[in-house]
Amino acid sequence: MAPRAESTPVELPSQSSSKTVHSDRHVAVLVDTATNWGRRIVTGINGFMRTTENWRIFFEPRGPFEPMRLPSGWRGDGVIARVSSTEMVEHLQGSGLPVVNVSAINLPRQPFPTVANDMEEVARSSADYFIDRGFRNFAYLSLIGLEYVERQRSAFVAAVGERGFACAVREIPLRAGSQQPDWSLNLDDLGRWIAALPKPLAVLTWSGAREIIHSCQLAGMRVPEDVAVLAAMDNFECQISSIPVSAVELDGERIGYEAARTLNASWQSGQSSESRKLFPPKGIITRQSTDIFAVADPAVATALHYIRTHLDQAIQVEDIARHAGVSRRVLERRFQDLLQRSPGEDLRRSRLCKAELLLEQSDLPIYEVAERSGFGSPEYLTVVFRREKKQSPLKYRRKFSGFF
Repeated sequence: MAPRAESTPVELPSQSSSKTVHSDRHVAVLVDTATNWGRRIVTGINGFMRTTENWRIFFEPRGPFEPMRLPSGWRGDGVIARVSSTEMVEHLQGSGLPVVNVSAINLPRQPFPTVANDMEEVARSSADYFIDRGFRNFAYLSLIGLEYVERQRSAFVAAVGERGFACAVREIPLRAGSQQPDWSLNLDDLGRWIAALPKPLAVLTWSGAREIIHSCQLAGMRVPEDVAVLAAMDNFECQISSIPVSAVELDGERIGYEAARTLNASWQSGQSSESRKLFPPKGIITRQSTDIFAVADPAVATALHYIRTHLDQAIQVEDIARHAGVSRRVLERRFQDLLQRSPGEDLRRSRLCKAELLLEQSDLPIYEVAERSGFGSPEYLTVVFRREKKQSPLKYRRKFSGFF
């Protein structure tokens, strides 16, 4: 791992050679780069910079809870920042520079225009995701002291409540200086709480997925068969788990781009506003922790399991029906009744999800990704990707190849 730069900001110069020194706009980016979300914000800002001729952005590698301040003596034209405290508000106001905020944290008397994630929409999307998979029992593992997590928890409880379901809530303490659960968390106690809830259970959490999985394993509960776990933000920890964790994919690149566009517009108009633009998540990345359907029909459940464990084989709907012990017509009718899609549609969607996961987490050549996900050939995989994802497999993989 390369050593972290402690004092010299990283500068990403514009590719244009036609601009002059006098037209440069120097922009400080006060966003953590230790998380996927922060890196995607910076990627989006950099994307906007490539559309103009006079931007230079400055930032330093930082964690989400490290101090975010403008360097003493730095002279610039504007700031894009994750404004996370009243002290930071005062510091940025004192700079006299135009500021655009990219944090979803609600702070009193925060005067800057905001471009951020829609935390309530993350909760609603997560509720829909679970309900579409047949779940009827819900829980939220919350973190004490984080305003935006509490807001998301309330929205999730409300979303499942609107569909006629109850949601259990558990609050756990934070580790000091972190937005992660305390390492001294009593996993046995957490496991007893989960064990007492009706099954199959769907659990949403901001940053406690691995702790839920550990507690379930200690208590003899299966993930995802008994307890399905979804993280409300995709990060590195979601993949560093004994069971890879499904997660909501936040649209950091779009937020970064729009924040830069908003700052640029403030220069052109000569004034700033207290506007607030919230963006929904891009979607949900399904990994093993939710790769299940909570359906009561044993034939459909058997078929779903067969599909997911034979994606690398050239199976057809007839094979699936035979394994489930029913005719093709019966299986298709039951799929439509319970899941509102056919077995063939589920097979294609599952293969696409498997291909996405291999592209995200491996450097396998495209032909091998196609074979392991059941597409048979890289040409067919590319056709499906372009139709469903509006991009090629290689372009999709580049999003997960790292920022620096």
